[in-house]
Amino acid sequence: MAYVMSGFKKFNDVSVAVDLRIKNHDAMDLLRKGDATRNEIDVLIGAFNMCEAYAMLKPELGSDWHEEIGAGLDALHAVGKRGVASGRFILTAKELTAMNLVMEIHDAQLDQTTVLEMEKAMEIVNREYRAKRMRPIVEKNNG
Repeated sequence: MAYVMSGFKKFNDVSVAVDLRIKNHDAMDLLRKGDATRNEIDVLIGAFNMCEAYAMLKPELGSDWHEEIGAGLDALHAVGKRGVASGRFILTAKELTAMNLVMEIHDAQLDQTTVLEMEKAMEIVNREYRAKRMRPIVEKNNG
């Protein structure tokens, strides 16, 4: 029963909520400063994928921001590809603007979501990954 009841809790009411937000914003700040590593890019990929999944899950969680979320995902993908190739993750001003907006949308989503909705959004991300509908930053060699 406790597990079922925890699903109805607002995400902001669980102990990991603050840690997750700090982790997301720290990754964005390190990227903005030019100090991000693949670890920070992975954090941002997770946050941005969840942002898109929330918008897919419930229209009121961001479906009206579909184009902006897509632009942020495109920016992150471009930064990631350049960073893997060069060894440094450097943003353009346009990419920073697009990615900052996605982070703001994601923060607003976290303010409105429950633990159960977060679990459902994670299922969407996992389903999209398994179906190979996500763009990889690094292509895996099959040889």
